[in-house]
Amino acid sequence: MAESCCPELASTCDGQPICYTRVAAAPLSSRSARRDADVTTIHTNSDSVSPVVTAPAWQESPAVEVDDTWLSSSDQDRSIRHNLRVIIYDELWHYRGLMYELTRRDIRVRYKQTVLGFAWAMLLPSLIVLAGGMVRYAMAYVGGRHLGVEDLAGIAIKAVPWSFFVGSMGFATASLVGQANLVTKIYFPREVLPLAATLAQAFDACLGVVSLLIAFALVGVDYGLAALWVPVLVVCAFFLTAGLALLVSCANLFFRDVKYVVQVLLMFGIFFTPVFFEPEMFGALGARVMMVNPLAPLLEGLRLSVVMDHNLLDPLVVQGRHGVVLAWSPWYLAYSATCAIVALLAGLLLFHRGESKFAEYV
Repeated sequence: MAESCCPELASTCDGQPICYTRVAAAPLSSRSARRDADVTTIHTNSDSVSPVVTAPAWQESPAVEVDDTWLSSSDQDRSIRHNLRVIIYDELWHYRGLMYELTRRDIRVRYKQTVLGFAWAMLLPSLIVLAGGMVRYAMAYVGGRHLGVEDLAGIAIKAVPWSFFVGSMGFATASLVGQANLVTKIYFPREVLPLAATLAQAFDACLGVVSLLIAFALVGVDYGLAALWVPVLVVCAFFLTAGLALLVSCANLFFRDVKYVVQVLLMFGIFFTPVFFEPEMFGALGARVMMVNPLAPLLEGLRLSVVMDHNLLDPLVVQGRHGVVLAWSPWYLAYSATCAIVALLAGLLLFHRGESKFAEYV
């Protein structure tokens, strides 16, 4: 390299002359050897001035948040599996004791200093059965047919899961906003709040099931092997309710009018869900439209398996006034099970993704 002292660049420091060295451009091979530091050489007659070493510009660049949208589908799948493992194992499983305590607290607060006590758990299903019985009696009277025990039993067995769904959605929607002191002060997986509200409502549903079994024994409802489908239907209903509870609780934190939308949907949702009636009453097209609601096949599956002793793996065709109607298909159960699993996984992932911003919006 050629070096020369340029007079116009000369200066003094503490009375000592300083001459800056002009360094000629080095070849590409020598540049790669000096890529770790840029050194400005200073010639001086005094040792009081030391060479100044500056870090390369590429080391001083600020950290940039990585965007994973460019990842391939296999990488994204691995990322989703990793997030689910963190949510289910590292958070929910490790904090299962907290979820149990919150569930027990909700149950104790709900029934503390009440006159009816645990009878409140059976009040809503009883009112649903009473209202449904009046509606079905009016329909049977107009149609000139008799209202049998199977009709009332079908309404009763669908009233318990519907009341569980309504209660869970109502309590879970306000679970985050109503407990802002916990959300903002200490760390814990916030998923336990809507899930605890859902589990507390499941306790009420268990009390309703006990009363339902007693009532069925009194009226003489017999059970067959098809009743073994009940655990599968109950698990699907719980997954669907828990997933939707996570979604609406998270949405209500960011948009406070979500709770009003949920209230309206729950108020009129019973007329779009086969609780008071069976889907085949609406004809072939109406029955298929009614089954689009993912909760409808679960309710109908309970009625058919317990009251009608029908195997859910077999399709059921009934003769209506306007022709043949497909009342049940195994694909209905597969559809509801898929919706339940997707709702639960989507609820966990979306809730976990927005959890870091809860303290700002609560």
